[in-house]
Amino acid sequence: MKRSFITLLSAAMLLIAAAGCNTNDSVKEAQKVNEVKADSATANTNMGKIEEKGMDYDSKFMTKAASGGMLEVELGKQVAARAVTPQAKEFAKKMVSDHTKANAELMALAAKKNITLPTALGNDHQKVLKDVAEKKGVKMDQEYMKEMLKDHEEDVKEFTDASIKASDPDIKAFAAKTLPVLKMHLDMVTKMRPAVDAAK
Repeated sequence: MKRSFITLLSAAMLLIAAAGCNTNDSVKEAQKVNEVKADSATANTNMGKIEEKGMDYDSKFMTKAASGGMLEVELGKQVAARAVTPQAKEFAKKMVSDHTKANAELMALAAKKNITLPTALGNDHQKVLKDVAEKKGVKMDQEYMKEMLKDHEEDVKEFTDASIKASDPDIKAFAAKTLPVLKMHLDMVTKMRPAVDAAK
């Protein structure tokens, strides 16, 4: 089991590395695969569309969370290496550490629930990565902190919703468990951003 997970993780990393060549939105592609799985799983049950609707919400939450988590780690690594302000560097390192752990938990949960996750950033997250990475010096730090504030506001909302609305109890529990960490990140970036914005 552990060996197959490592193989799966290695394959995912290779696909992420090749993502630059991919023009399709990997989040939407993963969601399509999950829709097909949900259709075949509910075709023979009396629950039908009700059950499918719940699975659909859960898989969409998971696919978006996977892309978002990959963005936090990839962008965090780049900013940690290039940031000029101590706040942006510290925040970026925290993102790499916390989101690497959350991503591993998300992948394990998705494997258990037979949910396909994207293997590369979705188009929206690719754009954020590009927008931040193209900038240099203080401008990059400021763009990064601006995007992280917006991103964590969205994350807190989505994970709060999933902790209430997810139909699968394990997915609901994952969202609830991850939520305090995301709130802490939002608090951190809110407090640190003014100093980065004031930097010259």
